[in-house]
Amino acid sequence: MSKTIITVDDAQTMRKMIRFTLQPTGHQILEAADGQEAYEMLQSKPVDLIITDVNMPRLNGIELTRKLRSTPLHRATPIVLLTTESSPEKKNQGREAGATGWIVKPFNQQQLLALVTKVLPN
Repeated sequence: MSKTIITVDDAQTMRKMIRFTLQPTGHQILEAADGQEAYEMLQSKPVDLIITDVNMPRLNGIELTRKLRSTPLHRATPIVLLTTESSPEKKNQGREAGATGWIVKPFNQQQLLALVTKVLPN
């Protein structure tokens, strides 16, 4: 069954890589260039999964997660943080903000597909 996934990253190449990995599996992929753009898009748009970078201008991924968790529409939407940072401190910040999962860049396609399959609601 097709799901709607938004990928949030200030690097267009990263958004493309995620789209090229997930689109062939039948999912609809939306894109946002930073957390603020994603937050504005998601105010009225339900999605099945949010994949967001942590370090971005305007609104970073941890703040985006925190803001989305405070809205009824996205209180339970799976949110995966995608980042080059893997420190336990950053992971704790992500968990405290409400992130569902974490994947470290660079990732391979199988890692991303496995994580998406694991966190997407059936």
